[in-house]
Amino acid sequence: MRRFTIASERIAGDRVTFDRDESRHLSRVLRLHPGDVVVAADGAGRELTVRVESVGELASGTVLSTATRASESPIAITLLQGVPKGDKMETIVRTCTELGVARVWPVLTERTIVRLEPARWRDRARRWQRVAREASKQCGRVVVPDVEIPRSLADCLVATDGDLRLCLWEGASRPLAAALGTLTGAPTSVHVLVGPEGGLSRDEVDAARAHGFAVAGLGPRILRTETAAPAFLAIVQSRLGDLASRTVADDR
Repeated sequence: MRRFTIASERIAGDRVTFDRDESRHLSRVLRLHPGDVVVAADGAGRELTVRVESVGELASGTVLSTATRASESPIAITLLQGVPKGDKMETIVRTCTELGVARVWPVLTERTIVRLEPARWRDRARRWQRVAREASKQCGRVVVPDVEIPRSLADCLVATDGDLRLCLWEGASRPLAAALGTLTGAPTSVHVLVGPEGGLSRDEVDAARAHGFAVAGLGPRILRTETAAPAFLAIVQSRLGDLASRTVADDR
């Protein structure tokens, strides 16, 4: 069944109104018609089965049923990602959304190559948020990760408060497996810091450590910035999150 996202304020009783982007996709791309049934995720954990009543600039429909779908990880992972150049950030947001990231904080570091005016950073953040929304639809998530406006590493470090805080650095002597092995219980929130191209400077790593981040590496090979975060999420989700809970019986 075709999947869409819809903001909670666009739901009024048993009536829903899709925004312009989703309406355009519904009518012009998929060429759906009144009477077709779709699924709309409200971004907060609910799935609505909707019968389309009208198409056009703002499509609308009637809610036939509502369900809560368990598609979220038991651990909320916040990715502090050093902003890379080109379209790499879109790849990171898309892949990490599929792997269950809860929030993405784009970070401006010493080695961030891209430098923009604040208004243009807001435009970039809106684009990355659209990427997260599309990825959520594709992978069947009912919650869309928040993608923040880029800010300095110093500001991000002050705002972190997760149960587990990790800084991935190619110069670390301790592997990630060892850092995870010291846990005495399952964390409910994780913050992970990944540098841009060129990685983090030693001063930035020291600043992260001063804010409670454990510094760890991802193995003997140096990973690209667009590889490091997805690799981390896959490892942590398989050890502590919802990738660890799937069994063969689930596929029967």
